[in-house]
Amino acid sequence: MKIQIKIVVLLLVIFITYTLIFSAFVYFSISQYSFADFYKRLEIRAATTAKVELDFQKNTASIKELKSEYLEKLTNEQDHIFEITSTTSLDKEAANTKVPVSFIKEIIANGTGNYQKGNTFFAGIKYKSGEKEYAVIVSAENYYNTHHIAYLRNVLITLILVSVLFILLASFWVTKKIIKPIQQITNKVKKIGSENLSLRLSLPSQNDEFANLARTFNDMLDRLQTSFETQNNFVSNASHEFNTPLTSIIGQADVTLSKSRSQEEYVESLTIILHEAEKLDKKVQALLFLAQTGFNGKSQKFDKVRIDQLILDVKLTIEKLYPVSKIHIDFSLLPETPEKLKVKGNEQLLHLALTNVVGNACKYSRNQLVTVSLGATADKIIVAVKDNGIGIPENELQYIYDPFFRASNTKQFEGYGIGLPLARNIIKIHSGDINVYSLHSQGTTVEIKLPLGNFSI
Repeated sequence: MKIQIKIVVLLLVIFITYTLIFSAFVYFSISQYSFADFYKRLEIRAATTAKVELDFQKNTASIKELKSEYLEKLTNEQDHIFEITSTTSLDKEAANTKVPVSFIKEIIANGTGNYQKGNTFFAGIKYKSGEKEYAVIVSAENYYNTHHIAYLRNVLITLILVSVLFILLASFWVTKKIIKPIQQITNKVKKIGSENLSLRLSLPSQNDEFANLARTFNDMLDRLQTSFETQNNFVSNASHEFNTPLTSIIGQADVTLSKSRSQEEYVESLTIILHEAEKLDKKVQALLFLAQTGFNGKSQKFDKVRIDQLILDVKLTIEKLYPVSKIHIDFSLLPETPEKLKVKGNEQLLHLALTNVVGNACKYSRNQLVTVSLGATADKIIVAVKDNGIGIPENELQYIYDPFFRASNTKQFEGYGIGLPLARNIIKIHSGDINVYSLHSQGTTVEIKLPLGNFSI
């Protein structure tokens, strides 16, 4: 059963249950009130009848005429009066009045009594006139119960049916509006495959559960896309990058083995082979680490990381690698609250990413001044690394995240083209963004944005 139908059925059940309970309460409350009110009317009639018949015997005719003219007429109204004495036959009086003996005994004992037989209601009182006591019983059909209460019952039934129809239509309309974003997400996700992983879900304007769902899907697609790209590029990159050092190793070995050589020549050849093997080993390690950061399904341990402290640690690391480097840390835009300096992440991976970015800035600026700035918005931490180095040619900026790609103006610098792709993968693991702005021969700025960690103070 579809969720929409389940919601409609659930709303119908809740509404019908509530309506039935409410209608039953109204119906029975008014019915009981109608009964009590009618009994009260009959008691008043019984008292009036007793006064007319027993206290105003001389003017009975005129009083009866006034009673008939001005008092409300009740359907099939009848009255019965008998004297209460020790010799009164209660069975006989009960048979004449068509009521049970217990009803007459109730009147005698309590002074009043009520009895219902079908839709005919009986009310009786004990009345004292002079030295004698009488039982006065008045009966009539309850017109209000047969007509007004029946009308109320029909109105409530009609109201329930109309309400059910209304809530059915309203439920379908409301659930359609609720389910529509889910259907849109489902249809969009169905269109996304391995051939177009760059597609993303559009985020709703409202920051609600559906927006969170869409963001979650987009984060998952980011991880999948990076994983696919890493896997697709790994073999081709590995075969290409391994070819040069392997060719050098094989060629050097062939030349060395082609004829007998002196010990010095063998040492020289082995030194060349060792150097090429070390380069090959570095590339293998770099490729393996790049693959491990490519969302390969292994969970990373995330914890609270203070970015300002991390930047200071990166500065110390770079100064050990490049002793002549000049790094200026700009904390002028530092937020006032320490909580806006914390992200949820893996400290070692973030340290590696920032070390690669800052290290590249120092290397390609020939150890000129590199500025690392730190700032924050309401929901992000921003790290900007700016250098005045050789820059990147504009037509090559689109390839900077390809593993092993190196710009055409970097041939005189040592490197393997792994640092920036590795940094991008790490930043993506942390749901962040990395952007590179560069002008040839004028320098490069790398901007890293990381979401603030949701930590309690």
